[in-house]
Amino acid sequence: MLPGSTVVACARSLEVFERLVGGDVEAAVIPIENTLAGTVTEHADLLVARQVFIQREFYLRIVHNLIAAREVKRSSIRRVLSHPVALDQCREFFRRHPEIEATPFYDTAGSVKHVVAGGAGDAAAIAGRYAAKLYRGRILAAAIEDDKRNFTRFFLLRPKRGILPGANKTSIAFAVKNVPGALYRALGAFSDRHISLSKIESRPMRGHPWEYLFYADFLRGDDKLARGALAALGRVAEMVKVLGIYPAA
Repeated sequence: MLPGSTVVACARSLEVFERLVGGDVEAAVIPIENTLAGTVTEHADLLVARQVFIQREFYLRIVHNLIAAREVKRSSIRRVLSHPVALDQCREFFRRHPEIEATPFYDTAGSVKHVVAGGAGDAAAIAGRYAAKLYRGRILAAAIEDDKRNFTRFFLLRPKRGILPGANKTSIAFAVKNVPGALYRALGAFSDRHISLSKIESRPMRGHPWEYLFYADFLRGDDKLARGALAALGRVAEMVKVLGIYPAA
């Protein structure tokens, strides 16, 4: 998404956002949604909590491989480390191998580095082929994801609002009062203007038990119709935040 850029690795998702907001980096790339595992909920929450702006989206075909140190045999594997989302995309593998424990780790590539450097004879990792090459691991089983139509949606984030030419998609978060018809009236801001919502889902609102935020994507850029819809939404919603306006992938 940013050819020629210098990659700065972060151990935690919060660190990514803090570095971006703090000015340590000019941009950040985060996974936001997977076709098998769904939304990366921590990232959805951080998009609302931090002042960042989505500038691009990108879909990447995900192929997961079982990777271990070169001397480790597949029959000896008892633990498999990877990011929780990656583990969730390989449920069928763990169903077929109940003797293997799925162990959450902070990062897919980092899990390969850990098991190869650690020298544990019973541990492997789940990650992409490049991670095996980079950390000199050996692929014990290729393409172990549950569905070959496994894609992850990534966002390119900037610390300030910036809309690229050709932007035709908008992501927002909003909250409504818990009263009859509130969500119906909120969605009317879009249906009345014949604006298509490509996604809508709810997430618990932090600090407000049993109250929810709605995340939505709609297929308009920064034009008069979209601005009118957001203004109408603002009149019936308790909170509206534009998370980004960007070219649809």
